[in-house]
Amino acid sequence: MQAITSSYARLAAVHPGLKISAAAPRGGAGWITADELARGGPALTAHVARETDRLTREHGRAPRPDVAATLALHRYLWPACLLFTAPWFLRRRVPLLPVTAVAAHPATGRITVRVRDFVCLPDDPAARLPGARPVPGEAALRRELRAALAGHLTPVLTAFRPLLRRGPRALWGMATDEVAEGLWYVGRSLGEADRAVAELTALLPGGTAPFAGGAAFTAVPASPAEADSPSIPVRQTAGATRKRLSCCLFYTISPTAPCAGCPRDRNPDRIDRRATAA
Repeated sequence: MQAITSSYARLAAVHPGLKISAAAPRGGAGWITADELARGGPALTAHVARETDRLTREHGRAPRPDVAATLALHRYLWPACLLFTAPWFLRRRVPLLPVTAVAAHPATGRITVRVRDFVCLPDDPAARLPGARPVPGEAALRRELRAALAGHLTPVLTAFRPLLRRGPRALWGMATDEVAEGLWYVGRSLGEADRAVAELTALLPGGTAPFAGGAAFTAVPASPAEADSPSIPVRQTAGATRKRLSCCLFYTISPTAPCAGCPRDRNPDRIDRRATAA
């Protein structure tokens, strides 16, 4: 559906490692459907095992089982959340994607989606298309986005929960982080960091269950000298920072360099090394 896939094409232009195409979900040969993840069992076990092997090869040490599962979940959630938030940010359209509509190939960053319905604003030219569901305004569109995300993420988080050994609030804190961090990364890549921060603050103000906490950005004004320095990380010059609600446990594999925004880290200006691996 061009009304949605046009946003995915623009997303791929700023994040070439993510390749989203319109196609029916498929399994096998490194592919895994969101439905398979949500059902658990062998497909979920294999997905975590592949992440365990990758982390062991890249870091020379085997991760704990819960760490491998946490990072395997991140590897799915980061791009999966962008399937919803990127069209909203770019075109004010929210695709309705149940777990039966998405498949991922984590090793290559390829994702297939089957979009049949989407939510949009009443003055959107796409509102006349088959499958369009107009809503009266921006606040309603944000509610639809949160509901669409929650509908997709809930069964996936439920399946991962026994492997991560975390409660529902911690899992939804992780989901909140993935929504905020993914779109913020894209906003910075598009040169629209300030708008991304504002949009995410409105989307996730806190108190929007099941999401735990909010986007919770904090302004970090850069001095004139810092603004002109290429050595200052993106988080500083973008004028905002945020502390994550959850820890992905990456420090257990690479203890000398925590992720940016890690709740365990006191330095808010680190560059997030996980985004490029999502």
